[in-house]
Amino acid sequence: MPIFRNASRADLETLLDWAAREGWNPGLDDATPFFAADPAGFHVAEEDGQIVAAISLVRYGPAYAFLGFYITHPDFRGQGIGRALWNHALSETEARTIGLDGVVAQQENYRKSGFAYAHANLRYGGEVSCSEPPSSELVEVSPVHIPAIIDYDRRFSAAPREAFLKEWLRPLPARNSAVLIRNAEILGYGTIRACRDGHKIGPLFADTETNADLVFRKLVTMAGGGDVFLDIPEPNAAAKALCDRYNLKPVFETARMYRGPVPELPLANIYGVTSFELG
Repeated sequence: MPIFRNASRADLETLLDWAAREGWNPGLDDATPFFAADPAGFHVAEEDGQIVAAISLVRYGPAYAFLGFYITHPDFRGQGIGRALWNHALSETEARTIGLDGVVAQQENYRKSGFAYAHANLRYGGEVSCSEPPSSELVEVSPVHIPAIIDYDRRFSAAPREAFLKEWLRPLPARNSAVLIRNAEILGYGTIRACRDGHKIGPLFADTETNADLVFRKLVTMAGGGDVFLDIPEPNAAAKALCDRYNLKPVFETARMYRGPVPELPLANIYGVTSFELG
């Protein structure tokens, strides 16, 4: 029988390798901000000292959590281990609402656990070449901006996520963020990070389509162009238009589902989902 335990920071590196093997294309430096979001939010099943299954249930406060990293090692599938770990993780949280981005084929299984479909999230990707916007209002995020960005981010998230953002917004060679500030007011921001394949933008939040375009172009030029991926909420037609404008094509789809009251999020202003693993 497997034992269930919390994953360590080192274990999370293993889970990211598993996610890459599944084709989820994680970022090169995802482990530190993911773990900071909730150090007790990652769970593994272990047999004879070997991790055989994993799941995350990252808690953003008492009312909301997000489920991800639901993977069983190929050698141990079909034995019920993943399902047992799923039940164990869900029993560990009292969050009123739990969200997930699941593969479309598993929707029915998620429904059996009380999750209801909210909308699709679509991953677009392709090679992007664009010029940097000539705007002094667009700047690279520095520590002085982070408190205001955390406040701005709250509009687009189901719960505050300060611990995660403090790490996510920390500039690294493989991850950079940009913010649009006009008259001391934030009008949009986003992050781009190097992944196993190309670069991924997320989040990309903005008050208008024009501002989203400005931040998008700034991020692409910060990364030097090349293959870029952007995960958009399917109901946001302006986000799809942005993808079309830069010749990005749909490559993957998830089902955003919730168990419990559905958060009222401004999907029209969410041009890029932060992460399919953490919401």
